[in-house]
Amino acid sequence: MIRKMEEKDRAVFLKFSEMFYDSPAVAHSVPARYHEDAFSELMRSDAYAEGFMIEADGKEVGFALTAKTYSRESGGMVLWLEELFILDGYRSRGLGREYFSFIEAYARENGFARIRLEVEDANVRARALYERLGYSPLEYGQMIKQLRGASL
Repeated sequence: MIRKMEEKDRAVFLKFSEMFYDSPAVAHSVPARYHEDAFSELMRSDAYAEGFMIEADGKEVGFALTAKTYSRESGGMVLWLEELFILDGYRSRGLGREYFSFIEAYARENGFARIRLEVEDANVRARALYERLGYSPLEYGQMIKQLRGASL
């Protein structure tokens, strides 16, 4: 089951968020306070970011974060799949596919023109899932300039 994140999910989100950022699924870690800041922002507003809990066997087993942007290139709003984390013991049980089914329906119902995500090259398992679900690589790289907080 996929549901919107609620205040009661703070402790489990913080635990899962730290696990996610300690995993090979991300290129680098973030300061510990960023996990708390992210949760607080998700609870403050869903105008540009939302959090979802993934449940199985009657308990929380993962989370997902999305962000919303506008893109002329896409012809409208873009739903960014920022993070997707599922506990090791619950992977390869269809929960990732279930989440994508949920979020794609959400995107269609809310008028998004595109769904976009990032994946580490080394995350072969996730990349394979995304490709099976119809996602394809973009033909250009990304660049950033960090204005505050941790650098890469």
